[in-house]
Amino acid sequence: MEDTDNNQPARRRFRKRWLGWALLVIWTAVAGWNTVKPMPPGTGMNTPPATVDAGSVRFLTDLTYNDPQGQPVHEQQIFDEIFGVIDNAETFIIADFFLFNDFLGASAPPYRNLSRQLATRLIERQAAKPGLQILMITDPINDLYGGGPAPLLEEMRHAGIHVVVTDLEKLRDSNPSYSALWRMFGQWWPASKGKGSMPNPFDTEPAEVGMSTWLALLNFKANHRKLIVADRSDGQLVGLVASANPHDGSSAHSNVALRFTGEPALKMVESELGIARFSGWQGHILASSPDAVPVDPQNMVQLSFITEGSIREHLLNAIDATRNGDSVRIATFYLSDRKVIAALLAAARRNVTVQLILDPNRDAFGRQKDGVPNRPVANELVTASGERIQVRWYRTHGEQFHTKLALVTHGDRLIASLGSANLTRRNIGNYNLEANVEVEMSSTSPLAAQMQGYFERLWTNQGPAGTEYTADFGVYRDTDNSRYWRYRLMEATGLGTF
Repeated sequence: MEDTDNNQPARRRFRKRWLGWALLVIWTAVAGWNTVKPMPPGTGMNTPPATVDAGSVRFLTDLTYNDPQGQPVHEQQIFDEIFGVIDNAETFIIADFFLFNDFLGASAPPYRNLSRQLATRLIERQAAKPGLQILMITDPINDLYGGGPAPLLEEMRHAGIHVVVTDLEKLRDSNPSYSALWRMFGQWWPASKGKGSMPNPFDTEPAEVGMSTWLALLNFKANHRKLIVADRSDGQLVGLVASANPHDGSSAHSNVALRFTGEPALKMVESELGIARFSGWQGHILASSPDAVPVDPQNMVQLSFITEGSIREHLLNAIDATRNGDSVRIATFYLSDRKVIAALLAAARRNVTVQLILDPNRDAFGRQKDGVPNRPVANELVTASGERIQVRWYRTHGEQFHTKLALVTHGDRLIASLGSANLTRRNIGNYNLEANVEVEMSSTSPLAAQMQGYFERLWTNQGPAGTEYTADFGVYRDTDNSRYWRYRLMEATGLGTF
């Protein structure tokens, strides 16, 4: 009897060790599988280049800067063009936007109430054409991952618009150490439906959220796309891919977009319907191939719709093809992907001109950031290249330089890639949902001149005397090793928001 009693503690320790090892094995398996599992339908688009007339392609920009007297100036084209696409839609509209809400964080009142403007435009078009099918796909961040109300989305549903919240569980996990635990335990936490006791992570309003919102948020994953596609009465499909969100707190951000017609717009429809269906939508939208339009051989461009990991693949192929005399010019909100960084350093060693305009990662909806990842990355690129890589910082004043644009010249050709994707592991490593367009054209074409002129305007501060769009590299140079290695850890593990 005494021996049996003495064995009890040993048995309990054995059971605890066995349970601990079992949980570790399950956690590792869940984490591993969800970083490599097949991507769902509608993702990984890599469409063959389509020849379209350059006259049907428009490069659009939003730009915020201070004039020589220190007063803010807003030049905006993107959402006015989006509203035009809506107003001319004939039988369907498909829109997919990451941020679609009026959350402001700690920001001052917004420059524009973009979320209300977009919702109103869609509702009015639905009322004007009752047979029109409108599908709005968005990210669960806008209803606080089921933990709060989304009045604009509900208003659109009541107007007959199909609203689909993306099922992010179908995507791979960029933050596997946490997401595996969330899949095992956290996802079962009941949604509070706006009756929680924790602070709203996106706003300073007194409305509180539940634990489920915070547990879902820490997965750091998103449907990050920003696009719209519709048909017109002339039989054409028109698509627009942007870096801009219809989000009040983002309404002053600098952004870029590309509007186009033709076959690539049909590929957008196919991709978006795939996302809607794996997120539970059972409806149908019929989009026919657009009518053929004669293309002037002297005025044509090659256009591809590319998403997720294909964006990285296309960009690396373009950079790797450059040689002495070519150039790589990138203007972006975040740059942290190690494969892109390696490609830029290799290009600099081949005497390729490499110029980068980066956001200083200082401003975030009224809050101050510490410059990660762009500042340590920029220091690495400039230092490791022997200063052959040149960096300038966009002068932000509370807003963000939210642009995502890459321009690569190779001989007499220009390849441009732009859209929703930041150059980070999460954005171009098959984790987030992202959408870009790639355009290849003669480097002397009017469209190429417009894109290169935009970059040159910012790089050289072309404008009224005293206007400064960008600042010298030294203004935000960061040699702090602790921030550099913190960036490396966050980029490698997914334990960060970029």
